[in-house]
Amino acid sequence: MLAGWALVLLVALPVAPRVFRALNAGGFTSPDLEAFRASQLLAVRFGANPSNLVLVYEDPSGELNADDPRFSQDIEDSLSAVRGLNGVARVVTAAENPRQLAPDGRAQYVTISLATASSAVDDVVPNIQRALRPTPLEVTLTGAPVFYQDIFDVTERDLRRAELLSIPTAGVALVFVFGSLVAGAVPGLVGGTAVAVTLALMVLLSQFFEMSIFSLNLATMLGLGLGIDYSLFIVSRFREELARGESVERAIAWSVASAGRAVVFSGATVVIGLLALVTFDITALRSMGIAGALVVAISVIAALSLLPALLGILGRRVDALAIGPLAASAERAARGSGFWARLAHRVMARPFLFLVPLLAVLVGLGLPFLRVEFGAPDASILPTDVQSRRGFDLLRAHWGEGELSPLLLVFQTIDGSSPLRTDHVQTLATFMRRVQADPRVQRVESVVSVDPRLTPEQYALVYGDPNQIGDAYGQLAAQATVRQDTLLANVTGRFGQTDDRSKDMVRTIRATPPPSGFRLLVGGGTAGVIDYADRLYEQFPRAALIVVLAIYLVLLRSFGSVVLPLKAVAMNILSILASYGALVVIFQDGALAELLHFKPLGFVEASLPIIMFCVLFGLSMDYEVFLLSRIQEAHLDGADNPTSVARGLERSGRIITSAAAIVVLVSLSFVAADIVLIKALGLGTAIAVFLDATLVRALLVPATMRLLGDWNWWAPGWLRGALRSGTLHAAR
Repeated sequence: MLAGWALVLLVALPVAPRVFRALNAGGFTSPDLEAFRASQLLAVRFGANPSNLVLVYEDPSGELNADDPRFSQDIEDSLSAVRGLNGVARVVTAAENPRQLAPDGRAQYVTISLATASSAVDDVVPNIQRALRPTPLEVTLTGAPVFYQDIFDVTERDLRRAELLSIPTAGVALVFVFGSLVAGAVPGLVGGTAVAVTLALMVLLSQFFEMSIFSLNLATMLGLGLGIDYSLFIVSRFREELARGESVERAIAWSVASAGRAVVFSGATVVIGLLALVTFDITALRSMGIAGALVVAISVIAALSLLPALLGILGRRVDALAIGPLAASAERAARGSGFWARLAHRVMARPFLFLVPLLAVLVGLGLPFLRVEFGAPDASILPTDVQSRRGFDLLRAHWGEGELSPLLLVFQTIDGSSPLRTDHVQTLATFMRRVQADPRVQRVESVVSVDPRLTPEQYALVYGDPNQIGDAYGQLAAQATVRQDTLLANVTGRFGQTDDRSKDMVRTIRATPPPSGFRLLVGGGTAGVIDYADRLYEQFPRAALIVVLAIYLVLLRSFGSVVLPLKAVAMNILSILASYGALVVIFQDGALAELLHFKPLGFVEASLPIIMFCVLFGLSMDYEVFLLSRIQEAHLDGADNPTSVARGLERSGRIITSAAAIVVLVSLSFVAADIVLIKALGLGTAIAVFLDATLVRALLVPATMRLLGDWNWWAPGWLRGALRSGTLHAAR
């Protein structure tokens, strides 16, 4: 077995480091969303890459105004070699579009349209950076291609930092838990093996499926946390059996039959939760589900095959290099009496005294989630030291929030005729006047908005002959925004991309009947956020139902009780909702922003609560399964309900707390990430697991078990008979 795993590692280790370049930075959209279809139609009709680059120019001395001719000349000098580059379709400066001059007169921006496939953008951007001539002005490059490159670079940096933090701290925690260097090293070895193999498999899968770069962080966090946890449960049970006087062979056999069985069921609950993400048609979520389920499955396989082989070789030497009195912890667990048993009896003596306040605390922690604002990933999730984020902040500071995310109104004639046909022009002009009259709109740019003094009838005269437009401005506007049967209009709002007023503006435009003879697609930043969040939460109930129902059936099979799985589901939802409230307070409102070194987003990334639900619902069941397994053992040995709970908590409480501490430490290491999305995932997971292992498992579970009494194990007679073969028997 060890030779087989050594061979697997020998193949995986050289492949695993390639994972960074095998994954994609995007994936937060779906082909059938309206905003995505709008961008694709523009790409097809206008023949340019929808991802533009933006160069922001400032005078670092502050002495030269952006409207000074010398400022504009410096810009032209810096761009002289860029205009002729392969892959550059068009360069637009403030001389052609005065809107690109900042209202405060302190900056200008230049747009560079890329005439290349998205797969070749990685080559074009460095060429543009090299082609920029030196200038006394300060130049910041931003835009989607730069954003995606920064995502890769920062993610790689974040992951290496998280590994440097999590592996040593988890190792120290394991040694502290076991009181032995050897016993502490074994779970770390198994967890590290699971992560390495998973990363190599992700490289292979990326050849067949689009995999998001964000799945890498989730897989690493779960692999280190759960790979160590599963091994921790089995090793602790092995040491407990040795403390009872069992032989090494029987100790391994019973550890795998009891703790190993619980690992299978708990691993199944986590895999089910993660596979629910595959039901979404958003690529990033699907790849997270695939990568997460893969690393959990490999962690279970390693815990049931690699770990027993290691224990078979180590035998009683698993306690070698003991450190202090903690080495005797296995003996205390085997006796089944101590702190955890006393705590269980104290809670069960006054169950309502613990139950009611704890429920109030958990519900209160979750209440801030009622005012959540959802957003989609943009440059604000990156640290302020990368250029795409600096450019984003400069645009926001000099031009305002609305300039960053204009709406794209893509009109397409139903019959394939020219949009500039006389009757089409009149209806378009009337529609765009209605849009311009909206108080949430700052300005409208279209062929029928070049002069607010013109009436729809006069625009019809200007464009009466599409092949011979008399007005020079109208001719330029038509050349830039009309292709075949498609016409583009830009609408700049007064508010930010995720502001409720911007979202309402998009919904108002979409609810307005399009001009006669046209189809209308509304795209752009705010439209993309709405489509993204709406699609996620349209599909979330289905995924949540799959998770809850499947995990209920797994627990029903595991424990033969109809009641216990219901209670477990309710407890999980409470801890998850509490972590949701923390996300709003911390990342939307900005509490702890200085301590955690980030700028508040003003929103919660829309997929985050869904990812956390699917991850945490299964993850929390880990501790429920291990606790109830030990309680069930005592129950099947003939103990009454209070005694079963006390014995089960005593024999598992310390290990569950230790296992949760490992996951919390690993998750907190990702809080050091510079990408806010990863920081939020790490902190949210740590909060939920901490609450679950302390308030829920140590206090709420004993209280509810005491109140339910013998009803804990109730199932209809016909169902009990069918499930009997699946439940854990006390006989060795």
